[in-house]
Parts: sequence; C-alpha cells; structure tokens
Amino acid sequence: MNWIGLAGFGLVVLSAILMAGLAFLRRKSTPVFREIPAFARLRKAIGLAVEEGSRLHISLGRGGLTTPQSAAELAGLEMLRRLSELTAASDRPPVATSGDGAITILSQNALLASEPAALSTGYDPTAARLTGLTPFSYAAGALPVMQDENVSANVLMGNFGVEVALLTDTAERGNTSTLAGSDNLSAQAILYASAQDPLIGEELYAAGAYIKARPFHTASLTVQDILRWLIVIAILVGALLKLAGVL
Repeated sequence: MNWIGLAGFGLVVLSAILMAGLAFLRRKSTPVFREIPAFARLRKAIGLAVEEGSRLHISLGRGGLTTPQSAAELAGLEMLRRLSELTAASDRPPVATSGDGAITILSQNALLASEPAALSTGYDPTAARLTGLTPFSYAAGALPVMQDENVSANVLMGNFGVEVALLTDTAERGNTSTLAGSDNLSAQAILYASAQDPLIGEELYAAGAYIKARPFHTASLTVQDILRWLIVIAILVGALLKLAGVL
C-alpha cells in the first residue's frame, strides 16, 4: 500500500473515531443547524400527509450499492426509513420506487424496520417497488405512482440522470411538493431549475441529521466541518513550505 492509500485509510479511521466520539457526547444535547427551507417544508408535508390520509412518495434513483453512487442511495434509504416512522400514524404508508434490485430489497427492509411504530397499518411489501432497470423505464414506472396513488409530496434522493426531469414535471403538473437531491451533476442542474425544494451539494448527505434520524448523522456534520478545516490547514502549510523552499 502506497502513502496515498495509507493516508486515505488513516482519514477513514480518523473520521470513524470522531463520529463515534461525537455521537456519544451529543446523545443528550440538541444540536443547532443552519436553516434549510427544504427540510422545514418537508416537515409540514409530513404533517399534512398524516392529517389528509395521503401518502409520501420516496424515489431512490438508479444507483447500486457496489458503485460510487452508493452514498447517495444510502442517504435516500435512511430518509425512507425515517419518513416511514414519522408517518406511521397515517392510514397510508409511504411508497418507494427505485431502479435497482438491491435497493428495492433494502427499501422493503427500511419499511419493515418502521413496522413496530405503525399502529393502524402493517407492513406492505408492495410499497417498495422496482419500476425499471433502465433510466427511462425506471422513470416511466414511477410516474403512475405519482399520479394515481394519492401522493401529496415527493422526495427524490439518490442517483438520477436527466430522466429526473420527467419526475419533477409530473410532480409540478400534479401540484405536489418535491424535495430532491442527487449526486449527479446533470440531475442537480435539472433539479435546481425544476424542483420546488432542491438540495444543493452536500445538503443531500445532511438530510439524516435534519430529520433527526440517528445521532451518527448529527455527528457526521461536525466531522465534515473538522475535516474541512484540516484540509484548509494542510493546504496553507503546504503553500508556506513551498514558498520557503522546503518542498
């Protein structure tokens, strides 16, 4: 293993230690985050869905667990699990769509994990659906869910391509709110222009902390800030050493 690999491994270990420590220290404290309007409106949409008997639609995109897009998919799965818990009192549980078989299975598991909190409804395995394995077949399969299943709000979180424009256009035509984020630059550009509440950049990965999913999500935001400052310091030190002729 070369020095780059060792540095990367060390960074992963450092991040894990910091997250574990901060998660333990902050279990009894209430963190304060900057306000992101998209999450504030999502909380209102959750309340309305429970009151009206409508349902939320969470679409997780087409990324797989063994691809570089897995981080965005895991963020979407955590959102699905938490939203399922928050809407457990509703007559209709959330419905999830995805374009990858493994993600669909994990979607079913996320819905099942929230079953103990459901008082009036039980676990419905058909609420997590594989709508297509290609970009546009996945989008085409998700459109009837948005149109025909009394969906009052959409959450699009995961890896999307340009096909995400079909989803946001359908949401706009149905006058339903849409919170959306992706790790794909093309999809980010489309969502910024067409989604009601787009998540910009790393806001996608901060979703777990903002919906109070787990202590580790809150700790991860602090770790990100710490790592940013470490990188800034390393760049400045490197620049000074270069000017001094040491490097």
